[in-house]
Order: sequence, then C-alpha cells, then structure tokens
Amino acid sequence: MNSSKRPPPGRVRIVGGAYRGRRIAVPARAGVRPTPERVRETLFNWLGQRLDGASCLDLYAGSGALGFEAASRGAARVVMVEADRGIAAALARSREQLGAAAVEVVPGDALAYLARGGERFDVVFLDPPFRQNALPALLAALPRRLRPGARVYVEGARATSTAAPWRELKRARAGQVSYQLFEWGDHDPSGISGDV
Repeated sequence: MNSSKRPPPGRVRIVGGAYRGRRIAVPARAGVRPTPERVRETLFNWLGQRLDGASCLDLYAGSGALGFEAASRGAARVVMVEADRGIAAALARSREQLGAAAVEVVPGDALAYLARGGERFDVVFLDPPFRQNALPALLAALPRRLRPGARVYVEGARATSTAAPWRELKRARAGQVSYQLFEWGDHDPSGISGDV
C-alpha cells in the first residue's frame, strides 16, 4: 500500500454526555487517527466521567474526538489547536453542527500556542503524530499553562516517562497505542506537601 494515500473520510461517535451518540466527521488526511471509542471510555472513566466547569486544551486536535467528548461532558471551555488548516476548518464545522459553544478552534502550531498567551487549563489532551517525537518538548512547555493539579492525557506509540512534579495516575495499552494520565503537582513554595 502506498503510505501517501489518504484514508477515506469517516465519522467518530461521541460516547458520553450531552452529545452522546452524535457523530463528527473525520477528515481524510494521512496521520489523522481518532482516539478509539474504547480508549475514550477508559480515559473519561479515569477523569470521573464529568468535566463540569473545567477548562480543557486539546493540542493536535485532529478529529476532535477528545475535545468534543470533553465539551459533551460539561467542560466550560475547550480549546482545540490544529496546525492543518483544512482539519481546523472541519473542526469548526463539527462545532457548529453540535452547537458546542464551549469549543474554540485555534489553527496553528501546538508549541507556538503554548509559548504565547497565559491561559491555564485543568485538563490537557496530548496526542501528537507518533513520528514527530514531540512529547518531550510539549511536556517541558506545558507547565506554565497548567493549573495546579491539572491532569494531562498522553497518547503515543510507547509509554512516556516523567519526573516530579509530574505524577503518573493511570496507564494502559490498546493495540499499538499506549495511553497514560498524568497529574501536574505544582511546587508549593512553602515546602509543605499537599498530602499532610
């Protein structure tokens, strides 16, 4: 098979919340691989099903499956960052079709987005193209955009290692995909642990 062939367009079903059962279009682009339903179900079980009032960031939004799932489950704000302008336009169309007012689509580079602005997030979804090896740079750039205790979902070809103040909460594997949930434990300047 020619690896430059584009996959046919498809649709992804939202599995929970207000938009449960609704389908969003998946652009026909090489490298766009929506997070499977089973993985999304597991992730949102880890996150507690509802994200009421949370501010979420979906970097490398792709199909938008994770960001729209977060909006469906009560997130107050979901920022989807996508470098491919055609895919970003498709995300904007899906937002309109769902009536997902909490979603903002930002066309542009993920690292550039993190570098500008100072909005902080409660939940971040990181699912960069596997071949880019972008996770180390992303995890280094993310902390200034995280609220203390923020949770960060990471999807990749293999498990990611981190050091304190990151804390791995959960880890699983589905086929060729490893996925993990981390918590950002911002340093307390008093030096007193939050566990006391």
